[in-house]
Amino acid sequence: MPSRKKRNRKRFGRSRKRSEALLLSVIQKLDINYRQDETNKDEIVLMFLDKEIERVIREMKEILDIVRDKKLEERSLDFFVYDLVDVANDALYLYKQREDNYIFYESIHRWIGEIKKQMLKLGDDESNMRSSENVEDDTYVVGLDEDVKMLLRKSIIGGGEYSKNILIKGMSGIGKTTLAREIYNHPTVIERFKHRAWVSNSTNFTMNELLIKLIQQVDPHNLHTSSLLENMDNRRLRDLLRQHLKGKRYLIVLDDVPKQMHLTSFLEALPYEVNGSRLLLTSHTTHMNLTLGNEDVHMMDCLDSKHSWQLFLKTINHGNKLTGEHKFPKTLELMGKQMLRKCGGLPLAIKEVGKQLAEKKVSEGIEWEQLLESVDFGSTLKLLEPFYHKLDPKLDSCFLSMAFFKENTTLRAEKLAQIWFAGGVVSRYNYQSYLDGLINESVIEVKEKRTEYRMNVVLHMLSIQKAEEKLGFEILRNGGNNRPSQTPCHHRVIICSRDKFNYSTDQDTHIVSLFFHGGGYLDTRPSYWKSFEQLKILDLEDFGLKILPETIGTLMELIYLGLRNNYIKELPQSLGCLGNLEVLDIAQNFMVEVPDIIWEMDSLCHLYLSDVIIRKPLKIQTLVFLETLSYISVDNWTYELSGFKMLNLLKKLGIEELDGNSDVSKLFESLADLKNLKHLVLRGYRFISMPCLDELHILQSLKTLKLDGLLGRLPTSFPPYLESLTLVNSCLDEDPMPLLRKLPALENLKLQNAYTGQQMVILHDGFPELKVLCIEELWNLRNAQRGKGAMYRLEKLEIHNCPHLDIHSGAMACFKYLVESKNFVARIMDSDLISENFAAEMMNLNP
Repeated sequence: MPSRKKRNRKRFGRSRKRSEALLLSVIQKLDINYRQDETNKDEIVLMFLDKEIERVIREMKEILDIVRDKKLEERSLDFFVYDLVDVANDALYLYKQREDNYIFYESIHRWIGEIKKQMLKLGDDESNMRSSENVEDDTYVVGLDEDVKMLLRKSIIGGGEYSKNILIKGMSGIGKTTLAREIYNHPTVIERFKHRAWVSNSTNFTMNELLIKLIQQVDPHNLHTSSLLENMDNRRLRDLLRQHLKGKRYLIVLDDVPKQMHLTSFLEALPYEVNGSRLLLTSHTTHMNLTLGNEDVHMMDCLDSKHSWQLFLKTINHGNKLTGEHKFPKTLELMGKQMLRKCGGLPLAIKEVGKQLAEKKVSEGIEWEQLLESVDFGSTLKLLEPFYHKLDPKLDSCFLSMAFFKENTTLRAEKLAQIWFAGGVVSRYNYQSYLDGLINESVIEVKEKRTEYRMNVVLHMLSIQKAEEKLGFEILRNGGNNRPSQTPCHHRVIICSRDKFNYSTDQDTHIVSLFFHGGGYLDTRPSYWKSFEQLKILDLEDFGLKILPETIGTLMELIYLGLRNNYIKELPQSLGCLGNLEVLDIAQNFMVEVPDIIWEMDSLCHLYLSDVIIRKPLKIQTLVFLETLSYISVDNWTYELSGFKMLNLLKKLGIEELDGNSDVSKLFESLADLKNLKHLVLRGYRFISMPCLDELHILQSLKTLKLDGLLGRLPTSFPPYLESLTLVNSCLDEDPMPLLRKLPALENLKLQNAYTGQQMVILHDGFPELKVLCIEELWNLRNAQRGKGAMYRLEKLEIHNCPHLDIHSGAMACFKYLVESKNFVARIMDSDLISENFAAEMMNLNP
């Protein structure tokens, strides 16, 4: 009788031959259809389709070679091959139907690429294939009550009777799985959904495995054994799953779904019925396949200080071996809360720190004060490694560059883009895709508006660690040379105290970017700056700088110079020597004197000024590459208009110091010649009325407009394609809504101290495209009315400091329906200035 080893070897041989045959068959099928196809369809579309199908064939052939050359385990091989056959058939279907959908093809290629990568690992280190970014421990649950209520009311129990997809999204360790588990085990959910299933990526990787696990959970009588299911391909498994779910109300949870997984066929396998069934996914990213228009996305937030402290106490005092006298003392609460700030509200970090402190207290008996002072985040960063390794490779340099900035700081989109470009990370015009990528993968979060972002402090620590390993990055304290190694450094952060600045010139010739943090007096010899021969980025924003050295002009390679928010009184004449400078930011330096040198800097693309003293008018007509200019006084702009037509690339412009004497006809006439102008800010004085702005409508190409200053009345008409409008300190006597509601393309509207009246009326069918409405500091507003069909696309409502707006005034007739009727984000200021009744009613999320 043959031994078990021989039998397994024979079985493996048969499995590999079967897999080779399946792959070869599907390759031939693709190839035959591709070569024999004749069509009269659009030639451009056909070229795209040919390219895509050729790529699929090439990828499948490469995988066939892997199967032939590599000794892969039988069942793992079957799982992969079934998935490959499945996506190849999807690609063939798209090709035959002439579907030139880039997203679908990209999803197919990503999944094939991921399978190929995992097959190469298989046999070498199979444990890596099963790795998951899911490192959450839901032993202690804190701060999720409102999330649970919101999801139940808006998406799970509420949200209509049609089938719906729901995504819980956020960075690793933020509590996605914990929240999903709270939903899954909620009594209301158990009562409503008789058919539930939970599949986690920690135990399943391929679509074939995922389908098998789901069928095993939704098959109440276990009619299909594991061995029977394992011999079925993906198509038969999908048919079986649909058969089991048809006519039933189900809740399926896919936890930690790989972003590369091709979900298109899987989604089609779920019965789309009017019975309130739900598919709930958790992931750090939005999946390409979830673009069917019937999904809700729930963004996870980090814990606030109150809930962070609760979670810390639960972790450190429970489930450990600490006896009563050794438990964390209440007297050190303030010190403990200060330490917790380094966790950034991330549950993963809070729990890891709590466990670490408890273990050290038990094993070493160190005093609590010493433990709090010596917290090590190394183990936490190690837990975040899978999250980092799963990021899109093209985002790696952007992620590493986040180490340059201060922790927990708010970053402007334009600054990120300019530094990335100056450092060679991205090209000039594709930065938005990188920003969107970081947002989509939960690396950065969007702040008040989509032009400002922030990174979690723990993730920021990880970016520093990785930048030190991969980027030639270092952090020096007070400028001293405290580097652990003498390898060339390309990127440096200097953290200064208020003491005298010490510095070293060692290896400065390699530095490409230099960032100063902290604050202090910059006392350097000329030789210090001369040593930075390759420096392209110099950022001194928020540094407290008073004097900019004359030797700054020696930095001939400089592309970005950030001097925002300092105390600089005068710019040196040598600044004009920076012939390669593209970004000069001297905004928020109160009354800084600018010499007549700007016109010499003909490489400038972005110039930021505010509250400047200019002895002679700026000759900005020479800056033919200028894309951004803010702010320039209206008198300076209108002093000489003959050369402004040369500013063909100008997209963003800020004009300030408008008053009743300003010649706005001359201003708007000149602005109308700027065909690429998309964003305009007009700023006046707080207590002096701006002139009549009725001629604004001639700016046909304008997309974004901000009016900052006192207005007697609104302009009678606005640019026709305006998408975003902000009114600040306008103090209008008349309700602005009857006029603004007519803007056909308006998507974002912010009113900050813009209206002094008590009643606001949004008439029938007003604001047809409005998605975001922010109402702030409308101190007298008491009543808001909304006509039928008005603001029906609204997705986000923010109300800040409106003390008299209350539910009893009729305001709820305007807003409550919107909040209840869709996947809606409502932010109510947590302040004594807003009615408690209104806030409670707006945020009442009890299911």
